[in-house]
Amino acid sequence: MFRFKSLTSRIVFLHIVAVAVAAIFLPLLLLWLLNSEINQLHREAMRDQAADLGQNLSVDSDGKVQLNLPDSLRGLYSDAYGRYRYDIYDADDNLLFSSHRGAPRLPASADRISGASASKLVGGQTLRIQVAEDLSHRDVIIDDIVANFFRRVGWITIPILLILLATDILIFRRAVIPLLRASEEARSIGPARTDIRLPTDGIPSEILPLVTAVNQAFDRLEDGFHVQRQFTADAAHQLRTPLAILRTRIETLDAAKGTRELHADIESMSRIVSQLLEIAELDTLVLDPAETADLRAVCAEVVGSIAPYALAQHKDIALRGTDGPVRVKGNAEMLQRAIFNLAENAIKYTADATSVDVEVYENGSVQVRDCGPGIAPAEQGLIFRRFWRSDRQRTDGAGLGLSIVRGVVDDHDATVKVENLPSGGAQFTLSFRLAKAEATTV
Repeated sequence: MFRFKSLTSRIVFLHIVAVAVAAIFLPLLLLWLLNSEINQLHREAMRDQAADLGQNLSVDSDGKVQLNLPDSLRGLYSDAYGRYRYDIYDADDNLLFSSHRGAPRLPASADRISGASASKLVGGQTLRIQVAEDLSHRDVIIDDIVANFFRRVGWITIPILLILLATDILIFRRAVIPLLRASEEARSIGPARTDIRLPTDGIPSEILPLVTAVNQAFDRLEDGFHVQRQFTADAAHQLRTPLAILRTRIETLDAAKGTRELHADIESMSRIVSQLLEIAELDTLVLDPAETADLRAVCAEVVGSIAPYALAQHKDIALRGTDGPVRVKGNAEMLQRAIFNLAENAIKYTADATSVDVEVYENGSVQVRDCGPGIAPAEQGLIFRRFWRSDRQRTDGAGLGLSIVRGVVDDHDATVKVENLPSGGAQFTLSFRLAKAEATTV
C-alpha cells in the first residue's frame, strides 16, 4: 500500500484509482443498459405484432375462425424473409394457423429465438397468439450498434473522466489555498514574533477546530514567553543596583590586598548582567521592516568604543573596507551590539601584540578577524548557544556574547558564518540585507 505524506497526493491518487475503476465499469454498465433497452424495444415490437395479428382474426358464418392477413404482414411472415413467424392456438392448444406449416412448434425458450404471446377473444373462444423472431437474423443496424459500442461510444468516457479528474484537482488546490496561507503565516512565528496567529478566514469547517486549537496554544506560549522575558529583564535590573552599590563601597575602601580582584569580579558580573538585559531586549524586539542603518558607521562606532579596551590588553583593532556608507535593513543599536560582541570576543582570544580587523563590504557584509587559536570545526555549531564555553575554567565570560550575535542575526533575517583562516585565527562574517535606494525627486 502506497503511503503519501502529502494530503494532495493522497486525494489525487484515490481520484486516479476511482477514474480507472469508472473507466472500466462505466462502458460495461452503458453496454448493459443499451442491451436492456434494445431487448425492451424488441419485446414491445413483438407484442405489437401479436396484437396486429389478433386484429386480423374473425369468425365466419359457420363459426370457423379465419385469419385474413394483409399483403404487408404476409411478406413479413413469408418463408423468403425467414425472420419472423407466428402460431395461433385455440383454447385446447390446437394449432389453428402458422406461418411455417412444416416447422415444429415454437419452443418455450431458445438461445436464438425471442418472441411474445397474446390472448384474443374471437367468436366466444379464447385464442392464443405467439410471434417469434429468429435472432440469428437480427436487424443489422442493431448488431452494429451493439458490436461497435466500445469503438464508437465507450472510449469517450475515458477523456471525460480525465477532464473530471483534472477539474477535481484544480478545485481541490483552490480549496486548500487558505491552508497554504496559514502555513506561510506559521513560518513567521518565532520567539521574536509570538503575536502572529493563523488566519481563520476561508479555512474549511473540518480544519477550523485544529486552527483554532493551534492559535489557543500560541496564546499560551506567548504568555509563557512574556513571563520568561519579564523575569530576565527584572532579574537583570535588580542585579544592577546592588552591583553599583558594591562597586562604590569598594572604591571608598583603602587600597588593600584583594581590591583589584574584587573590581575584576564586579566588572565580570556587570558584564553578565548587561548581556542578560541585551538578551531580554532581543527577545522583545520587533523590527520595523522600513528601518535601515549605515553598517559602515555602526562598525566605526564599535571600533572607536572598544579601542581603549583592546589597547589595555596590549592589542590593536582596525577598521577596514569601504569608506562610503553601506545602508542595510535593520536596527543600528542591535547591529552595534552584535558587532561589538564579535569584536570583544576577538580581542579576548587574539594573541598579544596582534590586531583585530573589522572589515566592511559594499554588499552588506562585515568580517571580524583575529589572530587567535581559531575554533575547532566540531565546536563551530555550538559557540552560539547560550552559556556555552569551550574552556569551562575561564572566568572572564558566561558564554552569552555569541548567543547575542545569533539573536541579532535571526531577528534581521541575516546570516553568520564562522571559519578558520589559513594563517591562523578565526573569521566571523555577518551578511545583512541591503536597503533599496530611495527614489529622489528633483
